[in-house]
Amino acid sequence: MNDFPHVPPDAGPSRRPSRRTVLAALTASASTAVPLLGATPAGATASRLGDLLYTGTWGQGQVHAVRFDPDRGTMTSLGSVAEVSSNWVAVHPTRPVLYVAGAEQGGFIRVFAIDDSSGALRKVGEIETETVPSGSGGLSYIGVNADADTLLVADFATGSAVTVPIGTDGRLGAVASRVQHTGSGPSPRQTGPHTHHVVIDPSRRFGLVADFGADRVFVHHYDRATHRLSAAAPDGPNDYATAPGSGPRRLAFHPGGRTVYLLNELTADIEVLRWDAGQGILTARQLLTTNAPGHTGATSAAELAISRDGRHVYASNRGDNTLVVFSAGPRTGLLTEVQRLSCGGVTPWSFSLHPGGRWLFVANEASGTVNLFRVDAGSGHLTDTGASVAVPNPDCVSFRSPPAAAGPGRS
Repeated sequence: MNDFPHVPPDAGPSRRPSRRTVLAALTASASTAVPLLGATPAGATASRLGDLLYTGTWGQGQVHAVRFDPDRGTMTSLGSVAEVSSNWVAVHPTRPVLYVAGAEQGGFIRVFAIDDSSGALRKVGEIETETVPSGSGGLSYIGVNADADTLLVADFATGSAVTVPIGTDGRLGAVASRVQHTGSGPSPRQTGPHTHHVVIDPSRRFGLVADFGADRVFVHHYDRATHRLSAAAPDGPNDYATAPGSGPRRLAFHPGGRTVYLLNELTADIEVLRWDAGQGILTARQLLTTNAPGHTGATSAAELAISRDGRHVYASNRGDNTLVVFSAGPRTGLLTEVQRLSCGGVTPWSFSLHPGGRWLFVANEASGTVNLFRVDAGSGHLTDTGASVAVPNPDCVSFRSPPAAAGPGRS
């Protein structure tokens, strides 16, 4: 996501798609749409309750919910379940808790309790992450670490990375650390640091931060006991510099722990980096474009994800309105493009792989739909199911699998 309230979302492409383009995409999607599940069938067991999908809405001040049946691949829109600014949303991995990052000045994060039976939300907490308001809201990402005890926050507006402790009940404590970045790039959108993504490495010793404005991946020490990020010592880990004007946006670790994938927004390319967990050092190994052959016009890559087995890497390209699938070498982690297909709408701002690995949901922000794709476990290829739900300006999707829905045969 991105910038300031008056700037288009993530300002991926330099201009918004025309109304004709949006309507054409919606018409094409509607022509292939499959019927969505209207309601849970009578007599359905608790194990068929289904998952909940929560979707943030860029600039719309809402959180939307969808009920999803992963066995049948059907979706039911539950509509708006919270009237709140939602730059990004993240569900706790085990607790019925949703975190919502707002766009208001002050860097607000709200905490909601989830009603698994209805999908309804109830606000139970709120924190402000900016000690000195930046004058413009702009949290670009929030996520829960693998230990489920720290919320990782990327503050695009201020160019800082923030960590917040998570209690055993899912509630948030006070801000544990805030690391301020410096730097700029040649693009008019890179006049200063703009943090876009924060991840903790598999060793739990380092925090990596993709900074869109500084053309850097900053590497910080991470203390598991205190939940704190801290700047590296002069003789410590090295920050990784991308090509000027790249605009680093997303990071993903290969399950093997020795390879990192970096997606650059402005140049729409993906880098394969070697990760030295002993020293906290990144080294370039491979660079591939996500643009289609013969691409012209604005470039804008948006989202990045890797399959649980590490065999496939997925990226979205907003300049081409496409999804791109890569296979990862089993020993090297190097990438080979294996598929390129339409995202089913306009401006694929984000996407999320379902925890079971069989489904991928695309938040097509400009066309206002969340589209469902089937994932082939062997080839990694995606198939557009034709199913979608209407959500105003969706920017991300996060999952909640109620305990009652976890049963034999689920995937």
